[in-house]
Amino acid sequence: MRRQALLVIDVQRALCEGPEAAFEADAVIARIDRLAAQARQTGCPVIFVQHQGRDGYLEYGTEGWALPPALHTAEGDHFVGKTTPDAFNGTTLPALLSSLDVHELVICGMHTEFCVDTTVRRALAHGYPVVLAGDAHTSNGNVHLSPAQVIAHHNITLGNVTSFGPRVRIVDAAGITFSAT
Repeated sequence: MRRQALLVIDVQRALCEGPEAAFEADAVIARIDRLAAQARQTGCPVIFVQHQGRDGYLEYGTEGWALPPALHTAEGDHFVGKTTPDAFNGTTLPALLSSLDVHELVICGMHTEFCVDTTVRRALAHGYPVVLAGDAHTSNGNVHLSPAQVIAHHNITLGNVTSFGPRVRIVDAAGITFSAT
C-alpha cells in the first residue's frame, strides 16, 4: 500500500451554510468528518485546504472562510490556504505532501466542478494517484445541470482520465480504507 493523506477541499462556512449551501452539505460534511476520523486513526495526515478570497467573501479570518462546526479538526491536522481553484498552485501543498511522504491522495470537498476537479487533475499531473470520495464532494449545480448531475458527471469523467499515468478511483466514503505505509 502507499501512504495516503486525506485532502479536504474548501469545506468552508460560506459554501455550506445558509441559502447558498451546497447540495446535501450536511450529509457530505458528516461523511468527510468520518473520513477524517478514520484517517487519523490509521496515522494518515488530514489536510484542510481553505480558499482565501477577497472583498469579504471567503476572506481569510472571516466567518465564511472558517470551517463549519460539524467538521472537526485535531491536533496534528494540516491547513493550506489557496487563492485559485488549484490547491497545488502557489501553495505549500506540494512541499507538505513531500515532507509527509504521501504517495496517494483521498480527495473530498466543495465545489465539485471547480476546486475539487482542478485539484484532482493537478494531483494526477504531480504523479499522485487519487481516490475521489464519490459521495463526499458536492456542488450547487448550474443553469444546465443539477447538483446531482454535476457530481455524477465528475465521478464518471474523473474516473476515466488516463492521460496522466496515475488514475482516479471513485469510491463512496464508506468504502474507503486508509493506509499509512
